Amino acid sequence: MDTGGEHSDQQMKQSRWGFRGMTVRDWLELLIVPLALVVISFIFTAQQDQRQQQIEDQRAEQVTLQEYLDQMGTLLLDRDLHDTKKDSDVRRLARARTLIVLDALESSDRKRRALRFLYETELIQAKPSDEPVLSLSHASLRNFESSTTHLLKGAKLTQATLSGAELPKADLVGTDLSGVQLDGANLSGANLSHAKLCSASLNDDTDLSGAILIGADFSDDQGLWNRGARMSGADLDGANLSRADLTNAEVTKKQLEQARSLEGATMPNGQKYEDWRKDR
Repeated sequence: MDTGGEHSDQQMKQSRWGFRGMTVRDWLELLIVPLALVVISFIFTAQQDQRQQQIEDQRAEQVTLQEYLDQMGTLLLDRDLHDTKKDSDVRRLARARTLIVLDALESSDRKRRALRFLYETELIQAKPSDEPVLSLSHASLRNFESSTTHLLKGAKLTQATLSGAELPKADLVGTDLSGVQLDGANLSGANLSHAKLCSASLNDDTDLSGAILIGADFSDDQGLWNRGARMSGADLDGANLSRADLTNAEVTKKQLEQARSLEGATMPNGQKYEDWRKDR
């Protein structure tokens, strides 16, 4: 048996294909380049797909917004919303479309455009002794960002969601925010004078530092709500709470001591601030 010849044949085959003497490390080095190319190709394709999806989502949002503006424009021209009855089908339809579009739009820029339209057509501002044409009650404005300070002024936002919203220095004078979710919202320097915040949720680091809260109502709305505003964790540093109604509000003494002024305010236990301070 010629074992030497067979061994020689195997060596020739290995040599011919270049495999003779290759270690595991050699194999890894040989394979690393094609594997890297496969991974890079996969990542590139995924990024391309993600960018394409973002473009399609933006295009879909733009179409949604444009259709909404067209529909609302038609209702304003053909069936003047200002002159229709409060509980008319036309107003109900307009409100339903508004809530749907605000929920569908993720872009703060497009939400601002929708709200600017509603503000400039005077559909969401409350009139003296009268409610706005369109209520934004239960509206979805989570993480909404706006440097335009007046868009929500005078609106009825009861039970709306404004968690995580960025509204520094917002003009919210007289705005109805009863029962609204403001967890983690930035309202630093905002003007909330005479705003209604009955049973509003302001915990989880709501920023009210430097806010003007003169005459704001944080109470339980005379028993219409289960409890007053939940303010645990809210930053009240420098806030002006003069004449504010804090009846049954969930707020700590430490938070109240951060406020710039509580003159004339009604404290959580129902006492006027001056009497509350004497007892303390």
